[in-house]
Amino acid sequence: MPSQQPTDSPGAPQPAGAADPRGVAFYVLEEASGAARLELACRITEKALRAGQNVLIWHTDGTELQRLDELLWTFGDDRSFIAHERIVPGTACEAPVLLTTGVAPDGGIDVLINLAAEVPAVAERAARIVEIIDADPARREAGRARFRAYRTRGLQPVLHNVGGR
Repeated sequence: MPSQQPTDSPGAPQPAGAADPRGVAFYVLEEASGAARLELACRITEKALRAGQNVLIWHTDGTELQRLDELLWTFGDDRSFIAHERIVPGTACEAPVLLTTGVAPDGGIDVLINLAAEVPAVAERAARIVEIIDADPARREAGRARFRAYRTRGLQPVLHNVGGR
């Protein structure tokens, strides 16, 4: 499959096996809104699914992950939703979108959406890593630390500024 050109469009993940198989994209929101972060995560997830990619959404905040879980069921137009499931240890997961607070699925990950404050170890298995940062000062600082961590690992994160709604 040919690689896609980088774009400033939210959710333009590269397919597995693209020229930069470990691409990292930071989407930076102008507003300090957890809701805006979750909505952007839904948009990126939807675009990845349309491209035939599997998605793992990683978060260490179970409450916020539950809000995202609910949003994914209602996201999109009136006739659609984003099929997904939460990873439960010892249970097979078959949905193309998986949500977790710390349990990693077996196999490869096309797109990892990291909503946690730190880079998860499972990032090493992802073809594409997406970080979503809003204007909340604590999340901004944690995002800067992750940006530096990726650069230390030899990756070159790409920044995408995302305007307000």
